[in-house]
Parts: sequence; structure tokens; C-alpha cells
Amino acid sequence: MFESGMLTHNLLKEYVRDLITKGQRIDGRGFQEYRPIEVKEGTFTKAEGEAWLKLGNTQVLVGIKADVGEPFPDTPDKGVLVSNTELLPLASPTFEPGPPNENAIEVARVVDRAIRSADAVDMSSLVIVEGKLVYMLFLDMYVLDYDGNLEDSLTMASLIALGRAEIPKVEVKEDGEIEIKEEKWKINMKDLPINFTFVKIGGQLLLDPLLEEEQVSDAAITLAIDKEGRVCSIQKKHGEFTMEEILNAASIARSKWPEIAEKVREAI
Repeated sequence: MFESGMLTHNLLKEYVRDLITKGQRIDGRGFQEYRPIEVKEGTFTKAEGEAWLKLGNTQVLVGIKADVGEPFPDTPDKGVLVSNTELLPLASPTFEPGPPNENAIEVARVVDRAIRSADAVDMSSLVIVEGKLVYMLFLDMYVLDYDGNLEDSLTMASLIALGRAEIPKVEVKEDGEIEIKEEKWKINMKDLPINFTFVKIGGQLLLDPLLEEEQVSDAAITLAIDKEGRVCSIQKKHGEFTMEEILNAASIARSKWPEIAEKVREAI
């Protein structure tokens, strides 16, 4: 079985590389082209904010749940954001049930780092009583169908879910009792940091890789771009990139940011 798997991998790698030498990709896209992005309408969870997003054949569902609690000791003047990714077994035969594995943890960190590095959420607006009580946002990300590039699809869906979220207002009475109001408020989104994932195959950079392209890639990297065009976070998954390749990837990502950010805004 091991030899059969290696043979299949090598044949796929040869096929993908052969296409790339001809300036082609498996699905006919250009090297710097995204797959179609679709955001499903409707309500699918009981979350305060949610987004079901489809990037090509990759489908993800993100929900925002809110609670109240104490702030972290080192950030008494800021709320709390907790990110978690679930790689559901129905999404891929390679995903197994159980606690989040290292791949799920890494993907969650890539999305979380982009949001934090760009100060996308006004964390100070989540404070109810400084040093004592803050809103806690739980960013729960679920992979429903895996066909490559979870980093970008989950980031887009997370930003949409955050932008859509309506959170019940909480007040603290004079006796210290917490009162949950019927009135709701929306999260102040200060930025839209978009993750852009590239793989390198045969010396070429491919944006928004398919699963097959991820499997045979020589290297992979994700860069987050904020509204000012700055690179606010980078995650290299494997392989090596030259500085010229990284700068080229950043340039491509900057040129694509307005297009993807507009899709996010429209969905919100």
C-alpha cells in the first residue's frame, strides 16, 4: 500500500509539474487567480454571527459566540478573542475525529494572527468594566469540505462572521449583578486583513492552491495583507522561498486585496 501511495503521489506530481511548464493549472486558472468565492445566504447556527463560505470546492462554516468573563491579566483594557478550528472527518478522509491536531491548531493560529496583527477587531470596545469584566469572543471554524487553501477561506469567513455579529449588550448594576439587555451591538471592525496562500511548484508561485497542488508543492506560504497594503503576518508551512519570491508573493497579494476585501464587505 505504501508503494502504491508513493506511485500515485509521484504520478500526480509529474502531471501537475508538466501542466505548469505549459503555463496551465489543473482547473484551468491562471497562476495568480482565485477560484470562485460564494457566501451562502441563511442562518445555519445559533451563533451571534456566522458565515458559510465556499472557495472552489472548499467549504467552511464559521460562527462567533459571545460570553462575558475576566480579561487576561496583561491586557486588562482589552476583550478576549479565542480561535478554534475543527477539521470534521466528513470534510476529508485524512481528517480524524478527536481533539484538534497540530494541523487544526496551525490553521487557527494563521487566521487568529492575521486578525490580531492588523488590529482588525477593536478589542478595547469589548471592555465592560476595565480589569474586571469584558466580552469574550469565540471564533469557531469548521471545515465542511476540503479541497485546498483552508487559510484563506477560513480568514474570509471569519471576517464576514465578525462583521455580521450582533451581540447582546451587557450592563453591570450598582450591586454588581450582570444584566443582559435585549439591545444588541455590532463589533467595530477596524481592518480587513486578508490571508493569501501560495505554493511553489517547479519554480512558479500559484495563488489559492487546490488540494492536489498542496500535496505536490515544493513550498507553501501564507501572507496577510491589511487595508494599507502592509504585510501584517507570514506563515511558512514548508519548503524554502527566496527573498525575491516572498516579495513577489507580497506584491501579488497587495494587487488582489481590493478584489477580495470587496467580496468580504459585500457579504457582511
